[in-house]
Amino acid sequence: MNDTSTGHGAHGLMAEFETPDELLSAAHKTYGKGYRQLDAYSPLPVHGLGAAIGFPQTNIAVISFVCAIIGGLVGFGLQYWVHVIEYPINIGGRPHFSGPMFIPVAFETTILFAAVGTVIALILLNRLPQPYHPVFNVPEFERASQDRFFLCVESSDPQYETEGTRSFLQSLGPVKVSEVEA
Repeated sequence: MNDTSTGHGAHGLMAEFETPDELLSAAHKTYGKGYRQLDAYSPLPVHGLGAAIGFPQTNIAVISFVCAIIGGLVGFGLQYWVHVIEYPINIGGRPHFSGPMFIPVAFETTILFAAVGTVIALILLNRLPQPYHPVFNVPEFERASQDRFFLCVESSDPQYETEGTRSFLQSLGPVKVSEVEA
């Protein structure tokens, strides 16, 4: 039952933890309880946290590979077009098309396209830049980049009910449970 009437447009509830192990344990228990609209915030990488909150795997590797293939073909194709089609020059009786000569530029464009494509994909998939998020309204959240770990259950979750969710989060042993205003 979704109960946002008591929260007056609340984004959800956020529990604050002191250690990454507490956050990981709480994330597993919260996901196991049936909550699916979760987010976790940590000042350092916590191995297994993404899986614990049900974060889907991305296709960054596939995107990078496709961009690399496109880059290699563009580099090779550009050289072929310049040296064979548009501006062929016979120097010392060498052929216009020489595959080994095209390898360095094709390799460099492969790396360039893969790197740029990956950065663009990361920005788009992470929905960046995000200058505002409701969790910024919680005063304690400023420590998320220093020494605290946070788990937020969003009010859009089908199981979210303000008091029930609050008591569940309290049972996980956090430092504090805060309401996140929208």
